[in-house]
Amino acid sequence: MGKMAWVDLTTRQIRVEEVPQEYTGKYLGSRGIAARILYDHVGPDISPFDPRNLLIFSVGPFTGTPWPCGARYTVTAKSPATGAYGYGNSSGFFGPELRKAGYDLVVITGKASEPVYLSLLDGQIDILPAGELWGKTTAETETILRQRYPGSRVASIGPAGENLVYFAAVINDYARAAARTGMGAVMGSKNLKALVVKGSQKLSFPPAFVATAREAMARVREHPGSRAYRQWGTVVLIASKNKIGDMPSKNHRWGQFPGGKNIDAQAVARYTVRTQGCFACPIRCSRITCVPEGPFKTPEAEGPEYETTNALGSNLWNDNIEVVIHANKLCNELGLDTISTGMVISFAMEAREKGLLQAEKYSLAWGDPETILGLIRDIAYREGLGELLAEGVKGASMKLGSSSRDFALHVKGVEVPRQEGRVLKAFGLAHATGNRGADHLYALPIIDLAGKTDVAEEWLPECGPELMQVTSEKFKAHMVRFTEACNALADALGICKFSFTETYALSPYDLAKGLRALGIPIKDEEILLAGQRIVNLERMYNVRHGLGRKDDYLPPRFLKEPLDVYVHPEDIERVSPQEAELLYQGLTVDLDTMLDEYYTLGGWTKEGIPTPARLKELGLEDLIKDLPRND
Repeated sequence: MGKMAWVDLTTRQIRVEEVPQEYTGKYLGSRGIAARILYDHVGPDISPFDPRNLLIFSVGPFTGTPWPCGARYTVTAKSPATGAYGYGNSSGFFGPELRKAGYDLVVITGKASEPVYLSLLDGQIDILPAGELWGKTTAETETILRQRYPGSRVASIGPAGENLVYFAAVINDYARAAARTGMGAVMGSKNLKALVVKGSQKLSFPPAFVATAREAMARVREHPGSRAYRQWGTVVLIASKNKIGDMPSKNHRWGQFPGGKNIDAQAVARYTVRTQGCFACPIRCSRITCVPEGPFKTPEAEGPEYETTNALGSNLWNDNIEVVIHANKLCNELGLDTISTGMVISFAMEAREKGLLQAEKYSLAWGDPETILGLIRDIAYREGLGELLAEGVKGASMKLGSSSRDFALHVKGVEVPRQEGRVLKAFGLAHATGNRGADHLYALPIIDLAGKTDVAEEWLPECGPELMQVTSEKFKAHMVRFTEACNALADALGICKFSFTETYALSPYDLAKGLRALGIPIKDEEILLAGQRIVNLERMYNVRHGLGRKDDYLPPRFLKEPLDVYVHPEDIERVSPQEAELLYQGLTVDLDTMLDEYYTLGGWTKEGIPTPARLKELGLEDLIKDLPRND
């Protein structure tokens, strides 16, 4: 690994040091090392918006290299959404540029007395005034800074981050988002508007690594999953998800959407101008779209992807793809997590329907474009109803009262992503247990959904055929334990999961081979332990903040409200379940049974706490002192 910069915005002191070799050996990079730094420096006495909270930008050993999809970086801090562990992860070109500028980690503490931005230019770090940038959108900010520093890359916050919206994102390359858990709000709390990075040094790599990366690149490029994403983008998932009941709609009241064809891949294709990919990406899943005219006219912009299309489309009972495209760009420019934004709006719509909420400016009717687009702006600026919704679903529900909790869909304060846990039981468990809250990418357990029988037989041989039945709880804990370790590796190394756990074009052993070729000694049998070490480190961060089994929960809707899945989604709210042809009937989640197995497999207590034996096994024995005392 390379250098780590510590920047104190209060004192304006900057120091640069080498990344400790111990960190690289145990935590590999990016998300792993950042989690360790957060653990060591930000305890329970420090609140998310305390100047002492750290904001850590980090890249992995594969970021900026020829390894396929080695483009990602992580932003880590104590989260305003969870009150504990948080991070966002993004792609594009910012991470590789940070690496070229000479840094693997930038650790930011303190609070500037006035708005500032950081410039990191070929190793030189400066704290510069950003008064003229404060209040501008992320697109305006990036354009100004890239013109000021030709050839640079920018990560910035918009008005949502400045106004401390709990789900504010950090945006780079105009539309790539380190979105979840409110990292943009932490950045705003420090009066930090942006980071601009530029590096002219040419990175060099051992010939063995270049050859290994070339082989991996070919496998990713030719994988059938890669070809599908290249042709259609991630919205290719909509048609198949809608068939099986994994297309959450109306705040998860349904698992399907009658208007699915109006927002699917073919609908997006009609507005697609071109495709593009991130650094070192052979997949090129991103769509550049444009709405040329009409009330939702939108200039060329990146997106929308599946999660956004669901959150701002079917989730809101909105089948107008032009509204989705416009709302996606609006969220990116204002600096909002599109998943959480869609969920807080759907929460407001259901609260209105139940007589708990009214808005002077908006109808709050399902699918209403004026409500959707207006609330996005109001949330970012904390105006009107936006002031309530800016606190997230959890905060808004606490203020509305207990009658709203059954449809307040969050875990640990983070809004539930776009999978239906009553159908996909592995995702139900993964949403509940994710250390950064409800999360589709923390574990990404798609082995059953994608029909990856070969992966199951190789990596989960102890599980029977029932593992592959998506609606069965059996063996799902085994899957989540395996995939959460794999995804910790992906984030630590700085690679996109589409090259790994989304397609399994590459295996954990391929990652170990790449690390060895790069000069980082790790055996095949040690690679998954490294992922498990990161997961347990993050769990211990939450344990130290009082989190446990009570926080590994799902909202009552998933546990108590049975879900029917229609053979014909267009029949929903048109034909009663008694008269309709059903694919599944009365699905709920038996979470406690899966939790018990998940904890046992991980070497944790029934309360979700790692045992001393497990921490010793993972080389985390120094954390034993932070385990809860039973006296």
